Amino acid sequence: PRLCKSSHRGRGRMAGSGDSDEQALMTRMEENDYFVIHEIYHSENAQEIFENALENALENGHEFIIIEPTKIGDETARWIKLGNCLHKTAVLSGLTSIVSALLLPSMHSGGVPSVLTLSTGALSLSCATLYGISWQFDPCCKYQVECDPQNLTDLPLHTLRSTSPVVLVRKDDRYRKVFQNIVAVTAAAHCVYIVYQWYSK
Repeated sequence: PRLCKSSHRGRGRMAGSGDSDEQALMTRMEENDYFVIHEIYHSENAQEIFENALENALENGHEFIIIEPTKIGDETARWIKLGNCLHKTAVLSGLTSIVSALLLPSMHSGGVPSVLTLSTGALSLSCATLYGISWQFDPCCKYQVECDPQNLTDLPLHTLRSTSPVVLVRKDDRYRKVFQNIVAVTAAAHCVYIVYQWYSK
């Protein structure tokens, strides 16, 4: 497809344009920086061009990325949801393991390690490890699917052909990664200590 690119500062002010087929419409506003991938088919390799445009947008770190093509938009949304699921599972299972270890000390001291503590601790560490391997260097981990109507009204969605584009918003995930890793490592340490106590009796 022929995807045009234009840069704006403020509303409706054009700063420049290009003619490359692998470029997508990119607009800058006073408050928002957004990148639009239009669903325009002019060649057989349209999907590949959409994917390249999305990859460039993610790596450039735009505040908002608007994806018109349905297939790539749905795939990206599912991938982000999978990452969120791994993160939440790692945190919740890790907290469950830690809390159960603190609430059931009599079971551990009696020589029978809690199945709940060990299983949830192992699950937390597994999910945190998988999240780190699959997501640590993936630019998608910096984005979430935007569902806030207030933020969506500030974007030019009314100018798009698609009635249901996927909108990504950039988020700072440093603190949640640190929290997730602390919880997972703490839960794993509890499990190792419990097993050690069990075998040492």
